[in-house]
Amino acid sequence: MTVVVERAAESSSDTENEQPVQVKWYRSVFYNATILGMCSFAAPGLWGAMNSLGAGGSQSPYLVNTANALTFCLMVVSCWFTSGIVKYIGIKGALFVGTIGYAPYSAGLYLNNRYGVEWLVLFGAALCGISAGIFWAAEAAIAIAYPEPRNRSRIVAYWLTWTKIGQILGGAVNLGLNADRNQAGKVSYNVYLIFIALQSSGTLVALLLSNPSQVQRPNGTPVQLTILDNPWKEFKTTTKTFVTKKFLLIILWIGQGVYAEAVFFTYNSLWFSVRARALGSFLSGIVAVICGNLLGLWLDQHQISLKTRSRRAFAVIMTLQGAWWLWLTINVTEYRRTQPLFDWVDPGFGRAFAVFVFLVAGFQLNYNFSYFIIGQISSGPEETIRLAALLRGTESAWQALSYGLNAIPVIASVGGPYINFGLWGAAIIPVWFVIRDFGVDKEKTDIESPSIETHGELHKETGSD
Repeated sequence: MTVVVERAAESSSDTENEQPVQVKWYRSVFYNATILGMCSFAAPGLWGAMNSLGAGGSQSPYLVNTANALTFCLMVVSCWFTSGIVKYIGIKGALFVGTIGYAPYSAGLYLNNRYGVEWLVLFGAALCGISAGIFWAAEAAIAIAYPEPRNRSRIVAYWLTWTKIGQILGGAVNLGLNADRNQAGKVSYNVYLIFIALQSSGTLVALLLSNPSQVQRPNGTPVQLTILDNPWKEFKTTTKTFVTKKFLLIILWIGQGVYAEAVFFTYNSLWFSVRARALGSFLSGIVAVICGNLLGLWLDQHQISLKTRSRRAFAVIMTLQGAWWLWLTINVTEYRRTQPLFDWVDPGFGRAFAVFVFLVAGFQLNYNFSYFIIGQISSGPEETIRLAALLRGTESAWQALSYGLNAIPVIASVGGPYINFGLWGAAIIPVWFVIRDFGVDKEKTDIESPSIETHGELHKETGSD
């Protein structure tokens, strides 16, 4: 098997010909991160905006949770095959194809909200799942591979900011349309018309992405993000990567981070008025953007050792997550008994509302940190595509389970937080066995060393599978 790998250790003798280049703005890493961000805003960002309204803006969460479970089940499959798809249509083509299924999903929510039609919710969810798995794996690979290693975390945080801008914009639009609705119910159907138009535009924006060979880094090092094997061989190699020790150790950690989405969106739907749900969508997105970018800045502080950066970030994220799950568990245990409906003028609203905002921020922190982990355990560009696909496929599997279980009323009301709290506790030790090696393995010091990163070069080697 022909493999493309990165070897910082050989940089001193092999990279003397690397020269800084005058970067064209439309080939720069920042430009491509912006295009990727705009696609993420239009596709998963607005998908998240609708779900952050609680149950996709519907009055009852159960149909939408079922549809989302279907979406994520199909995403597991399409994620797994993404590296093989990239072989034929490239990473840019994969991003383009991945944007196609989001608008039909929004159309299904629109028809359900306005006319009570249910079939398109499920059919749209299926189309979304098939394309979204390709999109998720492709965008993750681009976000990890395009930036220079020493700026990766900041670029990832910038890209993910666009995703949350979708949620912020959706929340702002919905808040404006529903500011006088202090009761339970579904959101205005006009919201979906705006979402459908914006999601359709994301397909065209994907065409503006530069191919990896066209991207220009200031130091002249190339971006290599290609698949050389046939799809079936690539599928088998991806499967082998899944059962490696380091990836298996982070599966529970991935789960505790993404299982949360259905839990806190369902919480928002069950216990808050329409306008309070819209306010939650808006404010939680802003807080998540701030927290995600602060984490990106911290992880790129290369004057601090990689060991220190990774361990402190891990400790803060997991401590905060534990506190928030304890808070939510106490809340839902009480609300299951008292059956409240909170509006922002009601007593107890702050206690009920704040934990939702914090959990959305925690979801963003876990997301950002997952890309940092994948960047550390990847040994080269091809493995980056596989690990990105496996990361998103594993996330999808956990989210399918979460949305499926939260379609059951008793689990939606109290069981979801209990399960997620348990996942948080179970994940700490396994993922620690991965985190503790960061900054200890000398072959990975290129991530934190300016001199090695500046002179690093990508080499091609030939080996056997």
